[in-house]
Amino acid sequence: MRTSRARGFSLLEVVAAVLLLAITFASLMRVAGSSLNLTARSAERSQAAMWAHSLLDSAFVLEPIRAGRSSGRFDQRYRWQLNVQPFQPVTTAPVAGPRPQSPASPLKLYRLDLDVLWTSAGHHYSARFSTLRVGGPQPVAGSGA
Repeated sequence: MRTSRARGFSLLEVVAAVLLLAITFASLMRVAGSSLNLTARSAERSQAAMWAHSLLDSAFVLEPIRAGRSSGRFDQRYRWQLNVQPFQPVTTAPVAGPRPQSPASPLKLYRLDLDVLWTSAGHHYSARFSTLRVGGPQPVAGSGA
């Protein structure tokens, strides 16, 4: 007479399966942690871009543009540094023949370079935003206009 033996998992197979699950779980947790970190950095950069957009849109709207540097804070976390300088477009090689003279314009072109700086989790981050702005003639001191 034949007796059939019930087959189950050996202790070695169970330990191997648990080890495989532990390694897989650790890898998935590392990926999830990295994803959360990237999401946080992305949110910080988006916040910096919104602050920069707001400042550059409102800069020199009610006052004339002046070359120079200025700085300040948006809030407790984000601060800014603005550098304004006259902008000279790159000239191309002269074309043969007479060149028509353009009328002199009182308007000047300025380059605004804005650095937004912040600290997160002990690391320093920055983002740079640049734009060009047209400025009118500088007011004459004592004109009273």
